[in-house]
Amino acid sequence: MYDPLRAKTKVALSVAGCFLLGMALVSQLGFSGPARGELVVHTGPSLVDASVRPALDLSESFVNIADAVTPAVVMVEATRELRRVRPSGDGRDFFFRRQPLDTVSDIVIVPAGGSGFIVSADGYVMTNNHVVESAERITVSLRDGRRFTAEVVGTDPTTDIAVIKIDGEDFPTASLGSSAELRVGEWVLAVGNPGFSQGGPSPDLDYTVTAGIVSALGRSLSLINRSLDRDPDAIARPEFAIEDFIQTDAVINSGNSGGPLVNLRGQVIGVNSAIVSRTGVYQGYGFAIPIDLAHRVMEDLVAHGRVRRAFLGVTIESVDEADAEYLGLPEVAGAFVQSLGPDAPGERAGIREYDVITEIDGEKVLSGNDLQHKIALKAPHDQVRITVYRDGSPLEITATLGEAPFRRGPAAASAASRRSADRIGIVEVRDIDSGLARELGLESTDGVLILEVQAGGAAWERALRRGCVVTEVNRQPTRDVGDWQDALDDSEPGSVVSVIAACPDGGGGYGDRRMVNIRVPR
Repeated sequence: MYDPLRAKTKVALSVAGCFLLGMALVSQLGFSGPARGELVVHTGPSLVDASVRPALDLSESFVNIADAVTPAVVMVEATRELRRVRPSGDGRDFFFRRQPLDTVSDIVIVPAGGSGFIVSADGYVMTNNHVVESAERITVSLRDGRRFTAEVVGTDPTTDIAVIKIDGEDFPTASLGSSAELRVGEWVLAVGNPGFSQGGPSPDLDYTVTAGIVSALGRSLSLINRSLDRDPDAIARPEFAIEDFIQTDAVINSGNSGGPLVNLRGQVIGVNSAIVSRTGVYQGYGFAIPIDLAHRVMEDLVAHGRVRRAFLGVTIESVDEADAEYLGLPEVAGAFVQSLGPDAPGERAGIREYDVITEIDGEKVLSGNDLQHKIALKAPHDQVRITVYRDGSPLEITATLGEAPFRRGPAAASAASRRSADRIGIVEVRDIDSGLARELGLESTDGVLILEVQAGGAAWERALRRGCVVTEVNRQPTRDVGDWQDALDDSEPGSVVSVIAACPDGGGGYGDRRMVNIRVPR
């Protein structure tokens, strides 16, 4: 039963106990009571015990890294000319709205910018291609207040790396490390100089240093190839884009593009490049180009003014678990060869369609992006040892790499084909007669045309769409709807169905046939 008097007594005793304990601590620490009206500030030794020493050491490391790196980090101002059409004259309508009597065009100077870092004492600066692309004038500002006009040494839109040059000597430089041994969970710092104005560095936001960890490796965002695809004047075709980003949760905003991502040794291990955001500012995902790749590109740009990219000549995809099961792979890893360029180095070496590349020079290939990255670190005419899985067994092949034909030629083969039927979400297929074959530009009437795919179904998730033509299921020819249905009727829930298909390439034709393997929903 609740007793108010007893409860009050307990509270009073607790308060008294706390007071006495506090007085004892004050006495033990040597504090004496202040005189009336006197302000006492404690300036004695730290009361924090040794358990926080590692955190203090880490904090001191961050300070030392910032001191060492920021002098080499620069602000890059790039101005671009934009032609704007405006009305001239003073015609007005009944409602006094201005009506153009004629038009004239103005040249508007549009400022933009980002970050970069000096890599040599004589003034070579690494940054992003998108920071300096199409710039009419480039200005570089150093931490000590000096400003220089820079010239473009070379750019590589396929990796988003550019090298620019300022004139001078004894510039502070950043130390380049290696991204090859980088591990998820490592501490990293993103450094940038995002402050920007046409008159010079902004006093409110010039240098920034943010800390985080490596969140993931080998990320692909399809940002570079989409950019190349949209630009008809780009020097390279979208399939030559290399996206093998380091992901970090260190804060990276747009003005930090081109700045260094550094490890706790103060070495640059990445070039800040992109964020994933709905708002245009940081929302937890930052991405950097691995420095090993950026360094290789920089060497070519300085030596040749362009990138000389090693080239194997295969169209690839990353292996997924369905691919691994169907092809008898020992693990879910590798680059799945979908097609080979005619007389390309891969074809000459003996690589075949639907091989899976698992190693390059003894190094494991984790994905399609990883293969592109590893080949890009090589030079044209290098010999490489390639391990492929074929018919469930490994096979070693030696290939001599070529040089990538960067210049745009005929439309590249589509990257869009795939998969299977009713139970995996194909709503309707039809036979291909001679009239339809002529209409679609097909050489044969063998196969079935997909007319409708269930949105969100298994086939949809693997990118089979209306208009794709399927010619094989489970390595058996599919000549008509009957063959198609027979093959699907034999597929049990949970099994993997393998389809050879060609899909529209967006240019009025069809891309290369490709194999994609899909698991029938259980």
